[in-house]
Amino acid sequence: MPVRGPSGPVVQALGEIHREAFLPGAVAALARQAPPLVVPDVLVTPSVQVVATLIEALGPAARGRVLLVGCGVGYLAAVLSRVARELSVVDDDATLVALATRSLERVGCLAAGRGVDLRCGDESVGAPDRAPFDAVLVARSLDEPPTPLLAQLADGGVLVCPIGAHRRTQQLLRVTRVGDRERRESLGSVPLYGRIGDLLVDLGACKRSTVEEAARVASQHGTRIGEALGVDEAELYRGLALQHDAAFAPATALVGELDPALARSVPRPFLEKHHVLPVKREDGTLTVATSDPETDLGDLARAFPSQAFDVRVVTPTDYRRLWSVIDLQSTKATPLAKSPTRSEDLLDREGTMSAHAVALFEALLLDAIGERASDVHLERYGDEVRVRLRVDGDLHDRPRFQLTPDDLRKVVNVVKVSADLDISEQRLPQGGRFRRRAGGQTFDLRVQTQPSLYGEHVVIRLLAQETKLLTIEDLGFPGPVAREYRRLLDSPAGLILVVGPTGSGKSTTLYAGLQVLARDSTRKVISIEDPIEYSVPGVQQTQARPDLGFKFADAMRAFVREDPDVILVGEIRDHETALEAIRASQTGHIVLSTLHCNDATDAVQRLVDLEMHPNSIGSELLAVVAQRLAKRTCDACRVEVEPDAEIVAELFPDGAPSGLVSVAGRGCPRCGGHGTRGRIAIIEYLRVGADVRRAVSRGLSLDDLRKVAHDSGLVTMRKSALELVQRGVVSLSELRWVLSAERMAPERPDRPWD
Repeated sequence: MPVRGPSGPVVQALGEIHREAFLPGAVAALARQAPPLVVPDVLVTPSVQVVATLIEALGPAARGRVLLVGCGVGYLAAVLSRVARELSVVDDDATLVALATRSLERVGCLAAGRGVDLRCGDESVGAPDRAPFDAVLVARSLDEPPTPLLAQLADGGVLVCPIGAHRRTQQLLRVTRVGDRERRESLGSVPLYGRIGDLLVDLGACKRSTVEEAARVASQHGTRIGEALGVDEAELYRGLALQHDAAFAPATALVGELDPALARSVPRPFLEKHHVLPVKREDGTLTVATSDPETDLGDLARAFPSQAFDVRVVTPTDYRRLWSVIDLQSTKATPLAKSPTRSEDLLDREGTMSAHAVALFEALLLDAIGERASDVHLERYGDEVRVRLRVDGDLHDRPRFQLTPDDLRKVVNVVKVSADLDISEQRLPQGGRFRRRAGGQTFDLRVQTQPSLYGEHVVIRLLAQETKLLTIEDLGFPGPVAREYRRLLDSPAGLILVVGPTGSGKSTTLYAGLQVLARDSTRKVISIEDPIEYSVPGVQQTQARPDLGFKFADAMRAFVREDPDVILVGEIRDHETALEAIRASQTGHIVLSTLHCNDATDAVQRLVDLEMHPNSIGSELLAVVAQRLAKRTCDACRVEVEPDAEIVAELFPDGAPSGLVSVAGRGCPRCGGHGTRGRIAIIEYLRVGADVRRAVSRGLSLDDLRKVAHDSGLVTMRKSALELVQRGVVSLSELRWVLSAERMAPERPDRPWD
């Protein structure tokens, strides 16, 4: 018998209790309070529909004395407390009980008179001292309702619990006690763990609008929504783990426990077919890593009889990383330690590359991809080989890759062959590129070799081709700036510049604007880039070929004859390109481009240095966005800390204002112990209005121009950074890496926050 729609009391309770207060981010914030609690990996907030279904299944008994078995994060208990006359809650996980207690206190569900008894205890035993109950609701999947719980029902009382082996969808069973007998009825299925898109929204990995768009694209192309979402691979598989009530684990947490002999005891084709990998066996429990949470472990159970399984969900990339460790240990006795043997042969006698060097290179790439690295650095200093990854702007040593100089030479050879470079040339720098697939993604790898005192160094830049392009909102622009930037894109003509040093996210900001323009089918958008980093649907993208005489300026002259409305120039590098950009904006086109300079007003001086006339700059320049990238504080381990006195003194020479907030990340598995995860743009925004235009045309000095810009509403990088600090997005200590010493102090002492 199916459950009917929610009744009045349930609807009212759902309206009073806001689910957002129980989502992972809010619960993690509560967990950081004293005493701090470790948030479990499996932390699911049931949907409003599931909560309504479970409570409505109890019928009128929900308004009596109720026992809830399994508190979760407290959302179901909070809603139920508004319906039931008395509510008892029991859970065998002390951490969950503590988290639920804090959540319920915050929403006022543990106030005096509520009649809620929350305790830690054996779930199968229930709360016999509070019995009998009019209703028992079990929020855990069971094979059979425990007899002690049935015994605690009053005559006519009901017990509702999910039944079934499938972790995502359960059959809802209702048992009614009639005297000494039980009447059982099935209420249909209930999806306990929700859809992957909803879970990713709950985790903060993407927005609801992104999920809806991905669902539309997936429906059109017949693919899974997870493939169309374009979110970070780790976030996607963290969501899949939650969806299947399993633990998520990064490869770094499993490598130290990996038992290669255990993995080799089962045929590899079988393990790879089922996407599973035995990691370790301890006290009768087999830890298994899998990149497919729905895989059937029945056949693996026959290979390891009498073993309980501890399943850890890993990303496809991390699954390959674990195999690469096993492969390397099979190739040499100590794969990631220094090799005792040396060979002058860079190639095998058959003319093929060393299998060990290929395996090492694959392991390096998989490690870099798994760590979200933007670059891999291979360096040699004497007999020491250094392997470093750039993650979120910082270089980190990878000590587990202890290569010998001989190993490095062979790996460099593998890189050169892959990038179609000359392996015999070791005296001159070389550059090339190639592609690799990993974890369902295609990566464009840009290679640069550099001769040094002890041999060649290599830098490999990784660009994921399927990465979702950020929108203007994703960039972290302040609200007013985001709205004005969007408005500028609707201008009939003019020049918009994004400036900053290499690696400051200029192209990402341009692509965000390009996406807005491309969605307008009434405008033609053309770009000339070197290289084309990402494909943008609806934009005619062209690759510059300086080696063939096709430069930015050449493309600009050709573009204006193709009736475009918007032209994107990858970078203004020289006088010729700057001149063509100014001319294109004068002839009725929106031109977007980048410059290498330090701040927004410095962009004007840079154009003057490129021999642009001040009058032309003043008349055509619409706005300048200058930016740097700052490391985001990890949401999972963020805590409030005492502000650094030295930094505060530099920021506020006249004394810190009240309300200053300082946060830092403690380090956790999600951020790899760094305390930061991802980066955000800190921007300076200059809108070229009448006053600034006159100042540019008069050729004022840089300092005088900046004063005029301030008076005209310049949004400084310092102000943007302090806003992010106050919101807890970046740490106070990060500002020294973003702001120069001159920009740390307020430029207007009467306004310390500006």
